[in-house]
Amino acid sequence: MEPLESRSDSREKLIPASPSKVFAAMSDPVRVAQWWGPAGFTNTIHEFEFEPGGRWLLTMHGPDGTDYPNESRFTRIACDQVFEIEHLGGHHFYLTIELEPADGGTRVKWRQVFDTVEHYERIAQFVATANEQNLERLAAEVLRGH
Repeated sequence: MEPLESRSDSREKLIPASPSKVFAAMSDPVRVAQWWGPAGFTNTIHEFEFEPGGRWLLTMHGPDGTDYPNESRFTRIACDQVFEIEHLGGHHFYLTIELEPADGGTRVKWRQVFDTVEHYERIAQFVATANEQNLERLAAEVLRGH
């Protein structure tokens, strides 16, 4: 199997809030709908079974009006620590979001791993931009603090 580093996008962001506040924005489907996806996207969440093995069905609505149905399953969840999914439709990948307490808040470690280098390289630029925007949107939702 090809090395993880050559087929994944990894980034980090410090959010000035506790891990429990960040996790709250990741575990509530109403809040997830506010931040999930790149800038300009909105979401309709149809199913959100937030437990290992649970299904997550949503439709992402692009800024141009295009709908993108998504199906994932939760593979690992640890309260205030980790959120991991396997994305099953279209682009297959695993996304792991780890939360670590840090000076000034929570360090969010985001890693999206694709099956092959070839697949990742085809969409790497889009993925890098989208993931950065996703982290910005997550931070904004956490700071709104519902």
